[in-house]
Amino acid sequence: MPASGPTTVVNETLAPGLRYTEEAGHRTRSHFVRYCYLWQEGENAPVSEIEVHSFEQRFGAIAVAAEGIGGAETPLPFRRRGYMRRLLTRASVGMAQRVDVGFVSDAIDGLYEKFGYHTCLAEGYLSLKVRNMDQLLEDGELAAGRGRIRDFSLADLPEMINLYNAAHVQRPWTHVRQGDWNRLLQAQTWKPGSTACVLVDGGEIAGYAIFQEHFFGWSNSSLTVDEMVGRDKESATLLLAEMARRCWQLRLSEFVVREPVDSVVGFVARQLGCEQHQSYRSTGGMMGMIFQRASLLAGLEAELRRRLPTPSLYAAHEVAFPALQRGEIIGDDRVLLSLLLGDWSMKEAQAAGVIVPSHFVILCAAWFPGGGSQMLPIPFAHKLDQY
Repeated sequence: MPASGPTTVVNETLAPGLRYTEEAGHRTRSHFVRYCYLWQEGENAPVSEIEVHSFEQRFGAIAVAAEGIGGAETPLPFRRRGYMRRLLTRASVGMAQRVDVGFVSDAIDGLYEKFGYHTCLAEGYLSLKVRNMDQLLEDGELAAGRGRIRDFSLADLPEMINLYNAAHVQRPWTHVRQGDWNRLLQAQTWKPGSTACVLVDGGEIAGYAIFQEHFFGWSNSSLTVDEMVGRDKESATLLLAEMARRCWQLRLSEFVVREPVDSVVGFVARQLGCEQHQSYRSTGGMMGMIFQRASLLAGLEAELRRRLPTPSLYAAHEVAFPALQRGEIIGDDRVLLSLLLGDWSMKEAQAAGVIVPSHFVILCAAWFPGGGSQMLPIPFAHKLDQY
């Protein structure tokens, strides 16, 4: 149940004895949250419930208003009665009235595709062997280099937020972090929370690492860094060396960094030696759905124009963009969302059977270059922004 403060904004009868309510006005951990419930007559508690989170989601250099589904739950006695289907259907109607696109951060396998959502983001991380960093740990010049590393305090969050936004300013799927962002994981019984260290250079924070705290008495096999941002290559190197040093203290042979391979941290990790782990789920995971195609594209037109490598394509853009809005080019919204986010490139879509008019092929290839290209970073969902 939500914390005190929400206001009921919808109270609607869906069927005899079945009622839908929606509570809004509650802000938790930097997201505005709506709580959607389904009530069965004669029951004192909801028979099904979900949370709808409001945020801004990036499609490159532009962020758009979006909403995401989380916290889906139907108590065991009420399952297999169609309650979640009714609840998701009604909640999605409200989402489509407020935003042009919706997402699911960690979907239940086999559920959300029934409502039009589809997987549109691969999930990945980097793993580094401590032995590959022995020279860094022994490097006296590195130890005496620019900056010093200290423990994190809450007063550091504003600078950390600015660093994060700057590092991922054009990365698809990234959430824009506002000044009051704080989604650090809270420690629970037998479940570690978040701890962090920051790299300070000349009185300013040049980088940070947020990782899962270690509980004494545990036998961890790896240190997991949920997030690491360095202002430049040297900052990233110092932070990676600090994580390796902590691994030595814990007698660990490797650590995991949840950062995209094309970030500054990813670039340094590749130079030091790392493994990239990538998973492509056929169902569940990171999913999305376009509610209003024309409106979403209108908000992203400047982003598509930014992706054009030469002004010679501008004239073709003026002709083709309205056709894209109408669905005459790439009519499948599921394909379009994957292309906009960079999960697919136009070349990959064509290999999958997507057909575009021959005179628009070059333009579409520029609009949809795929993540990891010169015009579009790899899309990535940071763990601390998942809901």
